[in-house]
Amino acid sequence: MRADRLVAVLLLMQARGRVTAAELAVELEVSVATARRDLEALSTAGVPVYPQAGRGGGWSLLGGARTDLSGLTAHEAQALFLLAGPAAGAAPEVKSALRKLLRALPQTFRAEAEVAAAAVVVDPARWGEPEKARPELVEVLQAATVRRRQVRIGYEGRRGERTERVVEPWGLVDKDDVWYLLAGTERGQRTFRVDRIAAATVTETEFERPGDFELAQAWERVVTDMERRRSTLSATVLIAARLLPILRDHFGRHCHVEGHEEDGRVRVRVAAPMALSIAEQLAGWGARVEVVEPEEVKAELARIGAELVGRYG
Repeated sequence: MRADRLVAVLLLMQARGRVTAAELAVELEVSVATARRDLEALSTAGVPVYPQAGRGGGWSLLGGARTDLSGLTAHEAQALFLLAGPAAGAAPEVKSALRKLLRALPQTFRAEAEVAAAAVVVDPARWGEPEKARPELVEVLQAATVRRRQVRIGYEGRRGERTERVVEPWGLVDKDDVWYLLAGTERGQRTFRVDRIAAATVTETEFERPGDFELAQAWERVVTDMERRRSTLSATVLIAARLLPILRDHFGRHCHVEGHEEDGRVRVRVAAPMALSIAEQLAGWGARVEVVEPEEVKAELARIGAELVGRYG
């Protein structure tokens, strides 16, 4: 978990005074590139860490090695605890690390840091639904990702066909309780749904993740590609401005404001794979939404309306 690592990085720097990305990679069991990104993330977040180039260089806390973190300002301490706090509820290790860090802070910062750590709660359960347990395979794949070990998986395709392949696990993504594995294969980077992985065996074969691989950026490209393939048809609709946030919830990335009408309504462009998909999303809005074009979406709405009238009169 990244928040856990960032706290660990800060504690190591406090204890040693100066560390290199390679040393952190060994301590935290991550790649050198990941360790370097964590150091840069701390610096970007406002924590006073800085690199020193050359022989004997590395990363240091401003002011050098100390027994406390007096180099942190009150706002910097709050930022760090806000970053790690939400993860503490689900990870005892993070909570333990926060306690250690709290003891290292100057007394004047501790009260606000404690409040910051408890200022955000992550509740993964939706209203009226129990919290979904993390798939067991996630732990297996996560460990293989950290240890940089290839994994032999049995994967079920959309039509139920099963194949076996050896992959290099590069990262995991949790998208609305559905887990995805981004991995290297013989054909390049591929994305696998974890709930379609029937079996996974971690091998002892090591791999090196590409140095330019960034999980967040790679996932963004996956999402963009998927959304582009899912959105082959668009429609222009008019809707009251106050209802725009709800429409955006329905269509997500495929909802773009194009302008405003004289009557106060908003002109919006929405998209989906086909006319029926758009009509099904809009049918429940009744007269609160007006479809300007295309004609095939209007026709689908008319057909759905006729079916409802025929059934319920």
